[in-house]
Amino acid sequence: MGGLRFAGYAAVFDAPDRGGDVVRRGAFDATARPVPLLWQHQGSPIGVIEALGEDARGLRVIGRIDEPRLAAAVRAGAVDGLSFGYRVRGCREGARRELTALELVEVSLVAEPMQRLARVHAVVEDFPTPSASQASETETV
Repeated sequence: MGGLRFAGYAAVFDAPDRGGDVVRRGAFDATARPVPLLWQHQGSPIGVIEALGEDARGLRVIGRIDEPRLAAAVRAGAVDGLSFGYRVRGCREGARRELTALELVEVSLVAEPMQRLARVHAVVEDFPTPSASQASETETV
């Protein structure tokens, strides 16, 4: 089987996460640089973020998973959590910390998201992923 495309939300606005933080609309920099797609916030990229941006609900992500075992787990519904790594650039302290300005560092597929609503919500059929030998041949052509 090949890779897998997915869509989901790495953050949902105004919904407290397990640590009590709340991401507010407008927190993500619209001019942000591309970020990697990781597994559990670690290691090498497992695919590519194809589209990323805020909408009315939250931080919407469309990505491609190239790692076959993880693609199979997402396809089967065994993994559906999303999360993001960030640096705080602005917040308001109160009963909950309100995150108002964030530098996005990465987006991750995770087994258990910090924010319960941050999930993959759509998966697209397989598409072929090039093998290492095919990728080398393409580079030399």
